[in-house]
Amino acid sequence: MRTHSLLLQTIIRSKSFTELHLSVSLPFTSMAVSFKMCVRFGLFVGLMMLGLVSSAKFDELFQPGWAMDHFIYEGELLKLKLDNYSGAGFASKSKYLFGKVTMQIKLVEGDSAGTVTAYYMSSDGPNHNEFDFEFLGNTTGEPYLVQTNVYVNGVGNREQRMNLWFDPTKDFHSYSILWNQRQVVFLVDETPIRVHTNMEHKGIPFPKDQAMGVYSSIWNADDWATQGGLVKTDWSHAPFIATYKGFEIDACECPVSVAANEIAEKCRSSGEKRFWWDEPTMSELSVHQSHQLVWVRANHLVYDYCTDTARFPVMPVECEHHRH
Repeated sequence: MRTHSLLLQTIIRSKSFTELHLSVSLPFTSMAVSFKMCVRFGLFVGLMMLGLVSSAKFDELFQPGWAMDHFIYEGELLKLKLDNYSGAGFASKSKYLFGKVTMQIKLVEGDSAGTVTAYYMSSDGPNHNEFDFEFLGNTTGEPYLVQTNVYVNGVGNREQRMNLWFDPTKDFHSYSILWNQRQVVFLVDETPIRVHTNMEHKGIPFPKDQAMGVYSSIWNADDWATQGGLVKTDWSHAPFIATYKGFEIDACECPVSVAANEIAEKCRSSGEKRFWWDEPTMSELSVHQSHQLVWVRANHLVYDYCTDTARFPVMPVECEHHRH
């Protein structure tokens, strides 16, 4: 995708859309069909230009954050190692406001109880925003749990947990976060598993003005991760390995040089500047995606903070309005 994007940028710099149409259109007898192709391809190129898809090697987008001696590089694969000395983590080189990030991850095999592999986006500071995937290890034969959470202005406590419809330790699966001004969507293999909707019209804050980095780590959390901390990490099974590939960031990059008050304007569609994630079709799930989400929640959701009356005797206000 990176190669294609660069090629399209080169074409656009050297030719107008009319010239581009002449160079790529096929000899259709129908002028109308040819014109439609030109318009659609021009729109596609425009969206590609503003989307800036990056499917890259690890070190093009990310850098180690801690415990570099616990990184293992094997061709296109990156492995993070957890042992009784340390875990490991990495961070994106840039920060982003809106777009989509994806990683393909193969989780720790065998007895992974007590371990957590985290993949998340986060801004900085005490009033930060954050979108979390946390993969909670388990004893051999028991399913991994995936915990998601959303922080807005430094406030989290919005956990949901679910099991998956496949074994995430046997092969790579894609895990994505889609973020725009209308919603945050957590996806597994392009299937939505959670939606956090913008409900500012109800007086509920929504994360939309802080650029976020992309992070992942593996660490020991046996005080809470598996069966509420009852099952501890068995270090005789160490090292625990999480493996990554397929790093993609298709988002609005926010250089350090851009002032905080200019970030939102830089990453907002206006006039001829259009980002694909701002298109009307991206403002909510499609009908098919909505059906997928209903299926996931009916068959795989095991915990939802919205229904935890012990923690929240008064239902959190966003739960009263969320459809999902």
